[in-house]
Amino acid sequence: MRTQFETPDADPVEHLIVWHDGDVKAAIKTLLDDIQDLRLQLALASCAISKGYTRGWLPDDDSKGAP
Repeated sequence: MRTQFETPDADPVEHLIVWHDGDVKAAIKTLLDDIQDLRLQLALASCAISKGYTRGWLPDDDSKGAP
């Protein structure tokens, strides 16, 4: 039997703001820091993964498609 995933009732945005004691700027800074760390990890993984391993696919940060 397949596990059924349910949408959590909690609002992730509200949770993030509460986690930062209502400081919206601190919440945004945390998100920006997370993005920077993830882009670094993606760049390191791009160097470590061979083209043959991924059948020619190369990771992209997709920053051009972001709104």
